[in-house]
Amino acid sequence: MEQKSLEYFKEELLKQKQDILSDATKTMNENLVVAGEELPDSIDRSSIETDRNFTLRLRDRERKLLKKIDEALSKIGNKTFGICEECGEDIGVNRLKVRPVATLCIACKEEQEKKEKR
Repeated sequence: MEQKSLEYFKEELLKQKQDILSDATKTMNENLVVAGEELPDSIDRSSIETDRNFTLRLRDRERKLLKKIDEALSKIGNKTFGICEECGEDIGVNRLKVRPVATLCIACKEEQEKKEKR
């Protein structure tokens, strides 16, 4: 892959990473804090607890994405970014633009999904 393309993907990945870290900080500072006063009823408590659990699940997914972003940045550093881990062929640039953390080309990803369905 050309150096210009690698720089583009590096910037995109770093931007995604910063957005995720910013959202996580916001969650820790705002969304998980419950007012010190007692909530009026169990429905309010249940609603807040449900929202909190949903937020935590989202942050867990983002934590996993952060790991993939770091791996992709490492691959950019060692010039293996954009190479399918299964077949060794190049991953299409359009696929990488949609999912820069992709590690498989379309053909290998489709094959993996077929195996998972069985």
